[in-house]
Amino acid sequence: MVLTAMTSETAGPFPPYPIRGVQARYVRQTGCPCDVAIVRVDFEPREEGVHLEVAPGATVHGDSDPRYLALFHAALAEGVREELAERAPGRAVALAVVVHFTVVHEVDSREHSFRVAGRLAAREALAREGGPSEGDAEGRRPAEPGRRPKA
Repeated sequence: MVLTAMTSETAGPFPPYPIRGVQARYVRQTGCPCDVAIVRVDFEPREEGVHLEVAPGATVHGDSDPRYLALFHAALAEGVREELAERAPGRAVALAVVVHFTVVHEVDSREHSFRVAGRLAAREALAREGGPSEGDAEGRRPAEPGRRPKA
């Protein structure tokens, strides 16, 4: 029997199966500008690329102006794209990011906040798959949802 290492080029498209209930929380309130972006999403296999879908009955807490919400969700998808390109270069991506829950702060939410939340969600999904994201560049494991990482 021959064992081969699974690399980005041999792993097949991401995600290979649905990865549901991924939570990402980016809250930084140490000075201006502040950041608040909290989401719960599913990573579902779809056609090639990263596609954004809002689940029927999705919940939004906070300022839910449709214009801003659309911008924030687009930034979320962009963050997912960026993180997957960085953490799994060369790997095919064929997924829908299905948004189920979003927290928007009237003042402190902005596109950057949701882009970072998208990157965090992609890291979590890769970790759940058992892919290349077992920790960040310094080898730290991702924090549990709702917990602050230890310094």
